[in-house]
Amino acid sequence: MREQQLVERADVAGGVVVGVDGSRSSLRALRAALEEARLRGCTLHVVRAWTLRTAPRPPDTPGGAVPTLQEYAGYLERCTEELVTEHVGPSPGVPVEVHVVHSPSPQGLISATDNADLLVVGHRGRGGFSGLVLGSVADQCVRHARCPVLVVRPNI
Repeated sequence: MREQQLVERADVAGGVVVGVDGSRSSLRALRAALEEARLRGCTLHVVRAWTLRTAPRPPDTPGGAVPTLQEYAGYLERCTEELVTEHVGPSPGVPVEVHVVHSPSPQGLISATDNADLLVVGHRGRGGFSGLVLGSVADQCVRHARCPVLVVRPNI
């Protein structure tokens, strides 16, 4: 097995960027971002930003052992690729690139907007503030992204 590279920034050259964390809201954002990428004829960049606090522990880590950052990154890359295949399909009709970024979610997504055409986020992710109208990550992205931001709300 190859050593996983630890990436702290998603460098994209145009296209649609979408943040995913596995939540229902992020999966709605993924579907909307795919449609935007199809309409624009561009690459879909799926970004999974993570920190030790937010990353699930790799299940193959022996009890009592602490996974390395590279093991976390490798596990999250596999999970994110599986999630994309499950919800987008193996042949989505547009190029898809998965970026697993060791960074807090807002910073990881905002840094990916330097050259992006559009950032798509869900209205709420896995955070614990259920009373918020807009999640903290979406709020930060709307305020600081360097491209237009689409916040995908649930169908009401």
